[in-house]
Amino acid sequence: MKKRLLILALLTLACAGCESQPDSPPAPPKPPDSVKPAETAQQPTAPPTDSAETLPKVTLHIGNASLTTEIAATGPQEERGLMFRPSLGDNDGMIFILPTIQTAEFWMKNTLIPLSVAYIDKDGVILEIHDMQPGDPNVPDANLPRTRSDSNQVAYALETNLHWFSLNGIKPGDRIDPPPATLRKSTP
Repeated sequence: MKKRLLILALLTLACAGCESQPDSPPAPPKPPDSVKPAETAQQPTAPPTDSAETLPKVTLHIGNASLTTEIAATGPQEERGLMFRPSLGDNDGMIFILPTIQTAEFWMKNTLIPLSVAYIDKDGVILEIHDMQPGDPNVPDANLPRTRSDSNQVAYALETNLHWFSLNGIKPGDRIDPPPATLRKSTP
């Protein structure tokens, strides 16, 4: 009896495949269970937890404080910034060499840690210091809060852990040593 039911089931399946419609394309084969559907495969993978590349570093001195600073000098390095990093060392930071002297604007896209940013002029003098909170990943990029400089003379931006500047007694008017103009631009 089981053998007859099995044969009947196989014949039914075979005959079902015989009825084709010439105007419709054949159905795509079903992927094995181990293959993700296209919708899932196109979703972004988990973000990296650290810099995609090793950036050059320099130790900057401001007042009595020292800061080990990565140099972001190219467009992709500037765009990446401190994104996706779960932490930043107590005396670590990142300096951005802006392409022109300008009004600067930074935001916290995919940035997980709160930061302070100092906007710096071409001579290495801190013009302004602002605090920034991590961005909400559910907010579209166009709606992320921006931290815009009041000055249009910004040549560099220096990001640190939140309140690093105030904890080290650093304020607008203080000068960075070595001057950022001496920092060699990294190659792409």
